[in-house]
Amino acid sequence: MSLVLDDADLTVLRVLQKDSRAGLEQLAYECGLSVPSVQRRLKRMRDAKLIQREVAVLDPSQFDCRMTFVVLVELERESLQQLDLFRKRAKAEPQVQQCYYVTGEADFILICTARDMQDFEALTHRLFFENSNVRRFRTSVAMERTKVGLELPI
Repeated sequence: MSLVLDDADLTVLRVLQKDSRAGLEQLAYECGLSVPSVQRRLKRMRDAKLIQREVAVLDPSQFDCRMTFVVLVELERESLQQLDLFRKRAKAEPQVQQCYYVTGEADFILICTARDMQDFEALTHRLFFENSNVRRFRTSVAMERTKVGLELPI
């Protein structure tokens, strides 16, 4: 089921992408509708899974997750079963923040976090060295968090 979105729906979504704590009154003001109308729209968009989750974005440095790594992973075999197994391992690992199945030189790109290099090394053992289907992985260490977000340009 694909929803048809009008300008008011898009305004609500834009505001929520920037601040999921925006109240109904603020949303109603921003899109020029009544609070009950905004409530109905939000319910419709949540029910249709247009809004998947509403989360708090934390400052990693305040939680001893100071390092970010971009990891390109090549698998030995790319059967559907092997791909699904790797996806499940990545999803189950709390230090993997994002996982993308990609085309090109790598099969997956992971965005990972760690306290320090020793913590990241332990992660590589769990995810890569203990997985016989990982051919190789290449890691880049993020020097700075220039832009972090998941906002869609709607």
